[in-house]
Amino acid sequence: MVDDFVALFQQKGCLNIIGVMSGTSLDGLDLAYVSFRYEDQWQYELHYTKTITYSEEWVNKLGNLVEQDAAKLERIDREYTLLLGDYIQQFIAANNISQVDAVSSHGHTAKHQPEKGITYQIGNRRELASMLGIPVVCDFRKQDVARGGQGAPLVPVGDRELFSDFDACVNFGGFANVTFTHISSPLAYDVGGVNLVFNRISRRLGKAYDENGKIALRGSLIPELYTSLEALEYYQLKPPKSLGVEWLETHVYPLLDRWLETHSEAAVMHTYAKHISNQLALVLAGNNRILCTGGGVYHKVLMDFLQKQLKGNLHLPSVGIIEFKEALIFGFLGVLRLLGHPNCLASVTGVSADHSAGEVYFP
Repeated sequence: MVDDFVALFQQKGCLNIIGVMSGTSLDGLDLAYVSFRYEDQWQYELHYTKTITYSEEWVNKLGNLVEQDAAKLERIDREYTLLLGDYIQQFIAANNISQVDAVSSHGHTAKHQPEKGITYQIGNRRELASMLGIPVVCDFRKQDVARGGQGAPLVPVGDRELFSDFDACVNFGGFANVTFTHISSPLAYDVGGVNLVFNRISRRLGKAYDENGKIALRGSLIPELYTSLEALEYYQLKPPKSLGVEWLETHVYPLLDRWLETHSEAAVMHTYAKHISNQLALVLAGNNRILCTGGGVYHKVLMDFLQKQLKGNLHLPSVGIIEFKEALIFGFLGVLRLLGHPNCLASVTGVSADHSAGEVYFP
């Protein structure tokens, strides 16, 4: 399999990939059609992108995966695979894409507890390749967790190879995660919840998310809540480390809910934005060029707090990279897997050695 794709890569000089990403913030399925080539260093050309918003039914299904038993998860997994196939086919047709060497998909995280040897992403099924008639690379986390690693974050190899002009890369998604690219062995880890937390508070007010931070802007700091959030044990742990929704449900949501009994959503949102910006500032201090991507960059209160603490070192790229960098990088992870190159880094996940992870399915 690797030899076939190496030969194809050498013949064409590039691989054309559809990268597919569904994040925990549930804002939709991100698709990116990208060409990757290597000329002294890895290069990419981002051709087409699309975010397909989930229906309310699917937002509810995906938002409650942690609570489902094995039989229910299996059923949702099959349904979600069909949904992915339909969305990818729509994307190909809408853009008249004729050359796709592979689809590379993250799936959607249902469970992630690497300390227990558990990670499960739905949508990573063989049937997807059969539906599309295209090779599919998927299920990137499972192998790393089986080898004793965290299985996450997965984007650091892409940050290192595609965005090395920056000292650090931050993705403001459901969780905020950071990659430090200017050191010989990249270091990366999850810092804390961002959009998952903001969206949950926003839904109490009948809104899907806190648009431009308008809710948080109306609030003021709750010092006692801020102190409690800052004291959470996870922040003291040394990397490698990663987070799942389970951590928020155990440690963060109950704390916020107690304060929401007596304080406004705006005040709790404002306080949480101040807290997570401080945690990010602590780990990013001393880095001169910081690339910021993901939907959380549009949260004005969070970014204003962070900008003040880091004194203007934040760089916002084009909208295409802000919104589709993770889909792009998952496409790149697929390229590395198809060529037999490492795409999981020991310095990031804590696994014993770099390795090439991901299942490859053929039609």
